[in-house]
Amino acid sequence: MTSKFDVLTIGNAIVDIIAPVDDRFISDEGMTKSIMHLIDADRSAELYEKMPENKALISGGSAANTAAGVAALGGQAAFVGKVANDDLGRTFAADFDEAGIFYETDYLIGGPATARCMIFVTEDGERTMNTYLGASQNLSERDIVEETIGAASFTYMEGYLWDPPEAKKAFVLAAHYAHKHERAAAITLSDPFCVNRYREEFRDLIRSKTMDYVFANIEELKALYQTDFETAVRAIAEEAEVAAVTMGAQGAMAIVNGEIVSVPAFPVDKVVDVTGAGDMFAAGFLLAIARGQDMGQALSLGCLAASEVISHVGARPVADLKAMAEAEGVMV
Repeated sequence: MTSKFDVLTIGNAIVDIIAPVDDRFISDEGMTKSIMHLIDADRSAELYEKMPENKALISGGSAANTAAGVAALGGQAAFVGKVANDDLGRTFAADFDEAGIFYETDYLIGGPATARCMIFVTEDGERTMNTYLGASQNLSERDIVEETIGAASFTYMEGYLWDPPEAKKAFVLAAHYAHKHERAAAITLSDPFCVNRYREEFRDLIRSKTMDYVFANIEELKALYQTDFETAVRAIAEEAEVAAVTMGAQGAMAIVNGEIVSVPAFPVDKVVDVTGAGDMFAAGFLLAIARGQDMGQALSLGCLAASEVISHVGARPVADLKAMAEAEGVMV
């Protein structure tokens, strides 16, 4: 069955604001390093004023970054996510149009402003995120178009958007449409804090096969089963159809029907900013599977995409990912 899109992603539509800081700034502001903090509009304005002048603005959001990664690798990508009809929202839509990503979600009218995420990057490359979710939380079933979902080999959804009840309904409907059209549905666990809030709901999505593929890193997988990594791997092997697990410098593994396939990471001269590593991994992995590649090739393409994005500041690739993949012999 042919597809118009290799990967369609659903998630928070956010404008990322990225700036370098030192560890003391993180401590002084009462943040927990390396995790994502949800903040309100007032805190968003306060932190924005404290950001250094050398900040960068990039249209983002976890699933949106994955769509951008698919497009950068030469795939056909689509995105579903809510922005307001304001300057940031229009900028977001224009950025996606320029990147060649199909994006036709209606603007939110008369609600909160477009979401933004302030990302503070320390010298060790770790990122501490402070996110005002604004309009992105207003995604609903009305934004899920069966024809669009049915045209994608994969529909991939981010755990960060599992909070709002209407967004949950949208996720389940999207998975239903994907399966109705004999397509696959996938979810990323996104962050340990998401897992700790919705552990049983995420496991229900996996066990019920509402989600065919699940993406996680080591800490997220451990949080899902509240145990050590090795035991968690055995547990998810029993519950998930396919699990893709990123392991940082150790590479990545896929667990399929109880079997484990693993590949090493691609070397990086210096880790500058790990923002978006998991998002880019998912882009490479899903595109490879959508194009008929095996699990080992998919893992390798995912690791290559992740290696590029951690070598610089920002969650989107700056090098020619497609050319990199071709040079490494992992292009689909």
